[in-house]
Amino acid sequence: MRYTRFQESSVARSHAMQQLTSRRAFLSAKIRPEDGTVARPPGSVDLCFTELCSKCGECAETCPEDVITVGADGYPRFQPTDNPCTFCGDCAQVCPTEALKIDRLPEWSWRAALTADTCLSMNGISCRICQDNCEQSAIRFKLMTGGRAEPVLDLDTCNGCGICPSLCPADAIALERQPQPQMETTQ
Repeated sequence: MRYTRFQESSVARSHAMQQLTSRRAFLSAKIRPEDGTVARPPGSVDLCFTELCSKCGECAETCPEDVITVGADGYPRFQPTDNPCTFCGDCAQVCPTEALKIDRLPEWSWRAALTADTCLSMNGISCRICQDNCEQSAIRFKLMTGGRAEPVLDLDTCNGCGICPSLCPADAIALERQPQPQMETTQ
C-alpha cells in the first residue's frame, strides 16, 4: 500500500505516540517528547526525532564537514566546530529511518542569535571573526563611538550553518530555533 507524504507523517506520529504511551516507555522515563532545545542534524523531523532515530550514528560518520556529533544520550546533534554545514544532505541520504529526510533540508529553522553585551567588539576589543567567516555575509558591524562596533545579524541571509557560534571567542553567538512561518487562514 502506498501512502502520501501526509499519511506517512501521520503514521509515523501515530507509531511514535504508541511508543510514548506504552508501559515500557513510561517505566523507561520516555514520557515527554523532545523539547526542541537541541539542534538535530539538518533534515530532521521536528516533533518525534528521538522516537524515529535508531541511534546508528551513520549520519555523524558520513558528514563530510564533521558538524554532526553523537551526544551522551546516543542521538545525533548538530554541533559545528571548525567547519560550517554545507547542507549537502549526505546525512539524510544514509539515514535508515524517517528521522532524517533530504526533502526537509529547506525547513532548517536554526539561525544565529547574538548576545551583543558579551560581544568583544561591543566592549571595545577589535574582533570580527564571525563576520570574516560568514560565507553568507549575514553578520556585519555598525561602528559606534569609543572604538566599539555593534554586531548586526540579517536573519533572512543567515542559513544556520553554525560556523559563527563555533568560532566566537566570547560565546556571544548561539544557534536558536526560529519560529516557522504560519499560514494564515482566510474565510
